[in-house]
Amino acid sequence: MTAAQVEHDMAPEHRSWDLLLQAWRELDVPEGWHAEIDEGQIALVPPPHRHHNGIAAMLHRALYGVIPEELEVYQTLGLHITPLDKLYVPGLVLAPREIVDAADPDSNDPLDASEALLVVEITSQSNAKDDRVKKLWAYGHAPVPVHLLVDRFDEHGPTATLFTDPRNGAYKHAERVPFGEILKLPAPFAATVDTAAFPG
Repeated sequence: MTAAQVEHDMAPEHRSWDLLLQAWRELDVPEGWHAEIDEGQIALVPPPHRHHNGIAAMLHRALYGVIPEELEVYQTLGLHITPLDKLYVPGLVLAPREIVDAADPDSNDPLDASEALLVVEITSQSNAKDDRVKKLWAYGHAPVPVHLLVDRFDEHGPTATLFTDPRNGAYKHAERVPFGEILKLPAPFAATVDTAAFPG
């Protein structure tokens, strides 16, 4: 079958996604920025605030102290939420190294989000609402088994919320702690994180 036939046989929504993904792969994004696909559009996301990076570094360190050898913590890893045709680049992703390493070295394809074991989003002032609503909904649909939302801009004060047990596109359990309390992550990455050390 020729390429033209393949394109002709594809449903319009699949052609649209393939075109977006191809454009995403080929983007020349400025240093520190990243691109995401949402609502049928590519959006450029600016570099995060240094407090965002500080929280990511602390979580990174805590996870490395407890995760098994076959798992790895990734930054700037694109995740394709396949059921919704969205592509996000979370603050941190915990995934099996073997799956990530199996990718074609010549491609920049995102990882299917259902392969991730843990996804961490750390809000920025400009995108906090998207992280709280759209991305939470998307990760539940992937489904990603565990999602941690670190929200420095929560209206009730900075919080960390651990979402688990996704079913039918929604997380059934949420454990929320204000900055200053201990956050316990579940196995197989049973880290204990003192959120008092998070920069606010």
